[in-house]
Amino acid sequence: MNSPQKLLVLYTGGTIGMQMSEAGLAPASGFEARLRAEQALHPERPAPAWQFRELSPPIDSANMRQANWLAMRDAIVQAVDHDGFDAVLLLHGTDTLAYSAAALSFLLLGIPVPVLLTGSMLPAGSPGSDAWPNLFGALAALAEGCRPGVHLYFDGQLLHGARASKLKSEAFDAFVNMARPRHGQCLEQLPEALHYRRPRRAVALAIMPLFPGLGAAQLRAVLASGVQGVLLECYGSGTGPADDAEFLAALREARQRGVVLGAISQCPLGHVDFAVYAAGSALAEAGLVSGGGMTREAALGKLFGLLGAGLPAAEVERLFALDLCGELAE
Repeated sequence: MNSPQKLLVLYTGGTIGMQMSEAGLAPASGFEARLRAEQALHPERPAPAWQFRELSPPIDSANMRQANWLAMRDAIVQAVDHDGFDAVLLLHGTDTLAYSAAALSFLLLGIPVPVLLTGSMLPAGSPGSDAWPNLFGALAALAEGCRPGVHLYFDGQLLHGARASKLKSEAFDAFVNMARPRHGQCLEQLPEALHYRRPRRAVALAIMPLFPGLGAAQLRAVLASGVQGVLLECYGSGTGPADDAEFLAALREARQRGVVLGAISQCPLGHVDFAVYAAGSALAEAGLVSGGGMTREAALGKLFGLLGAGLPAAEVERLFALDLCGELAE
C-alpha cells in the first residue's frame, strides 16, 4: 500500500465538473485546468503526482450505460498495463456512482493497483461545495496508500466499491457501505476468464422487484424480452409468491432457456437464505440463485461481469453465489 508514483485522474463528467448552461447544470470539458488551479492555491494538500485524461464526451451519470462501463474499464487497463500508471482516480457523477463502482469491481478483478471513484453533490466552485474536499480527500487517501482494487471515496470515507449504495439525494454523506450480512464462501482461485485483462461485452439484464400483485404475465414479459440475466429483488430472506404455479413455471422455463436468475433481498439490510421459509425454498427450486447479502448495485455489476465474460449459464450461477472481491464475505 505504497503512495502512487504515477496517478491517472480520469474524468468522466458528473456534477463535480458541471457548469451552468441555458438548460441548467450540464457536463463540461476543461476540468483539468480548474483542478490544477485549485491545487496551486493549496500546495499543502497531499497529492501524488498525477496526469489527467478525459473520456469524451463527459456525461451526466444519469445517462450511464454499459458501454460507458466498458469504456472506463478499457481506459483503466490501458493506463495500468500499457502506460505505467500505478493508481487511478475516476471522477464520476453521483446518480450512478455506486453502480459504476460495483461494475468496475467485477470488471477489474485481479488488478494490482488501487482504483478510487469520487464525485460531488455540488459542482466545483459552487458556494459550500463538497467537490474539492472529496477530490483532494481521495488524493490524500491515495497518497497514504490504498489496497489494490476498486474503492469509492466520499465525504471523508473510503468505501468498498462492491458494497456501497447511495442513500441520500442531497446530503454530502450520501454514500455508505451497507451493513448487510456477509458470510459467503470465497472463491479459491480467480478464473482466467474473469481477469481484468480479459475484455467484456454488453449484456441484456433486467431487475424486477417483487411486490404484492405481481403476476406471471408481467414476469414472462420481462423474461421473454431477450435478457440473459434477471435480478429478482425478493421479500425478506428470499421469499416470493410460492403459491402461484404460473409464476414458478415462468421462472423454470426461463432457466431452462439459459436465463440466469439471481436473487437478493429488497430489505436495505437484508440477505437471502432460501432455507428459512417454504416460500423461499420454492423459489430456489424454480432456479433462483442466492445473492446472499449483496446490494442491488453489486448483484447487477456481478451479473454483468460474469455474463459479459461469455461464461456458460451454469458457471455464472456457480460464481454468482461465491465471494469474488469482498461483496459477499468479510
